[in-house]
Amino acid sequence: MGTKIGVGIAVLVLAIPLLIGAQLIGITQLFSSGSSTGALTCTPDGTPTGKAPGVTAEQLINAGTIVAVGKQMGVPEPGWVVAIAAALQESGLRNLHYGDRDSLGLFQQRPSMGWGTPDQITTPSYAATQFFQHLLATPDWQRMSVTDAAQAVQHSGFPHAYANHEHTARTIVAATSGVRCQPAPSASGDCADIAAPTPAALAAINYACGQRGLPYVWGGDGDTGFDCSGLTRAAYAAAGITLPRTSREQYAAGPRLPDGQPLLPGDLVFYATAGRVHHVGLYLGGGNMIDAPDVGQVVRVHAYRYPGDDYYHATRPSN
Repeated sequence: MGTKIGVGIAVLVLAIPLLIGAQLIGITQLFSSGSSTGALTCTPDGTPTGKAPGVTAEQLINAGTIVAVGKQMGVPEPGWVVAIAAALQESGLRNLHYGDRDSLGLFQQRPSMGWGTPDQITTPSYAATQFFQHLLATPDWQRMSVTDAAQAVQHSGFPHAYANHEHTARTIVAATSGVRCQPAPSASGDCADIAAPTPAALAAINYACGQRGLPYVWGGDGDTGFDCSGLTRAAYAAAGITLPRTSREQYAAGPRLPDGQPLLPGDLVFYATAGRVHHVGLYLGGGNMIDAPDVGQVVRVHAYRYPGDDYYHATRPSN
């Protein structure tokens, strides 16, 4: 992070009625930017100006995702300005799949520095969640200037460059802040179209989806592969929630969903024989889960209910 990237390849091709220099009108659209993006249903709310001179539709889409995530996480509006100024400096508000060393995405976050996998970092909703988590963890960030708050998160080699984008960031926030976004009402159960009810669930699902194809390894925590509870534990660790190590302990930690309550993406689904929990997966929606099934198999998405299964109960982890 810290090097301004020039004009990048366009990785987002969408028709969206966010008009530059015009009023946002009554519409409902789906912000989506490719693989594992987190679907958001967005509707006008308030009186956005819709005016951001010199800002492209692609940049407004990415800014809309950042603002939507900030709203979901309860970040006040100054934090949205900080995030958009950072993204303008780092990537030009483009979801880049290249950068300095291993830097990627809107904020040029680096897998080697613990920001996530390449697939996660190039997921705008995940990247924004990570940025805001670090911003919220910064003491007194709201008393800082925009450039100091951005630098506290980014640790850039050009710590004063963010100030150059403050005016544009405020203009973009004014153009997009009247858009209210929330997860689509029903999730497809597909890692390419993620919808989740909370930022934590979204971060956990994004992480788990990024591990697809890794082998099942007994006791695995991610270095070479995962076992079932190792995957769910690591997924929620990426969301800032600590789970116990084994599936039995994770079930006991709860909180358990009442019988008959519909599952939501991010719920943990458990399987048991004679009341003894032996397996756990992460529910995606649409009747699907992602898990590390068994020896000789890989982390994958499949139906959470199937003939002869021993499905037991579900829990909904939270902070």
